[in-house]
Amino acid sequence: KQAFRRPVTNDDLEAPLRFFAAGREQGSFDDGIKNGMMAIFTSPKFLFRAEVPPADARPGQVIAISDLELASRLAFFLWSSSPDQELIDLAARGELGDDGMLEAQVERMLQDPRAESMVENFVFQWLRLRDLDNVDPDREIFPEYNPALLEAFREEIKLFAGSIFSADRSIVELITGDYTFLNEDLAMHYGIRDVKGDHYRRVTLNDEARFGLLGTGGVLMVTSYANRTTPVIRGAYIMENFLGVPPATPPPNVEAFPETPEGATVSLTVRERLEMHRANPACAGCHDVMDPLGLALENYNAVGQWRDRDSDAGNIPIDASGQLADGTPLIGVNDLREALVERPDQFVQTFTEKLMTYSLGRSVEYHDMPAVRKIVQSAANNSYRFSSIVMGVINSDQFRMITVPENDQEIGSL
Repeated sequence: KQAFRRPVTNDDLEAPLRFFAAGREQGSFDDGIKNGMMAIFTSPKFLFRAEVPPADARPGQVIAISDLELASRLAFFLWSSSPDQELIDLAARGELGDDGMLEAQVERMLQDPRAESMVENFVFQWLRLRDLDNVDPDREIFPEYNPALLEAFREEIKLFAGSIFSADRSIVELITGDYTFLNEDLAMHYGIRDVKGDHYRRVTLNDEARFGLLGTGGVLMVTSYANRTTPVIRGAYIMENFLGVPPATPPPNVEAFPETPEGATVSLTVRERLEMHRANPACAGCHDVMDPLGLALENYNAVGQWRDRDSDAGNIPIDASGQLADGTPLIGVNDLREALVERPDQFVQTFTEKLMTYSLGRSVEYHDMPAVRKIVQSAANNSYRFSSIVMGVINSDQFRMITVPENDQEIGSL
């Protein structure tokens, strides 16, 4: 039942029992058990989550998934695992889809330790933290960096986001949170004192520069090169993952600008190189929007440490000022954070899109956006609490309905 995520039938048992009997006859009882388990775990009923429409469903028809299929969707969304006995039993009785029961089960599942897997899997997918494996900081430039910090960066974000999700707080705190989770190595890397030992603990931050996700080493390093920062990548990252407006594809045949102009003895600053980009009309449209976002984070180096001077450009003071597309002046990370939360619905909408993408296993398309906006509007009445967004996704037609395929097409969520 657990393996197939539903009550089993006599037909389901036929193959495992046959393999068990053959194994016992040829060897021992334990061999029979091993063979039977292999038959179960290699069965398509275990390996694939099938959502089969009724026999009388018409191609192109939009229908609700069954309660048993809903149980599987819930479990893989919230636990990254199969439904437990309680979910299967409720679904088998046709009770899981009832509004009151469904909400109670979602609340139970979010409080279960298995929900921790969603924190890591979803947040790492959303923020591209698995890409940290592809970043190898230059040790000559950053001798203070060590490989243990890579895991610390991930653990900090996992614990920080998990604390907001499990306490059912507003997801806006992902930007504004005045605390984080540190061990001694990570605290020293950030220049924070009085944190001792290898274990992670919640630390209230006195320096606003470390508030929220924008102050975490994981986000700052995954948006940098191995040897320096790159405001373009950081700005594009914020546009896509915090504002939901990914920049357009760069025009073809745009040449990179030299780090050191011919005849010069000092490299151009990042800001000077970006000004050359914005002077090109083909580049200005996107760079005018994303460059100020990335430049606001220039006080963080490529491994997430705070700096006041740019050692790559003659040790001159960092200039983290800029102007948003609407003319709003921007100086540093605190102004950027304030600009993001001034209109929280844009960040919440982006978060909702990313969560729906994760729950469905497909990209959110233009026809999904009315549902996304409805979820955000409803969540606003509950201070954008995490559970209100999760329930909004689960109650959406996208999560609860499927389109009957035409002939050999794959079944897809609405």
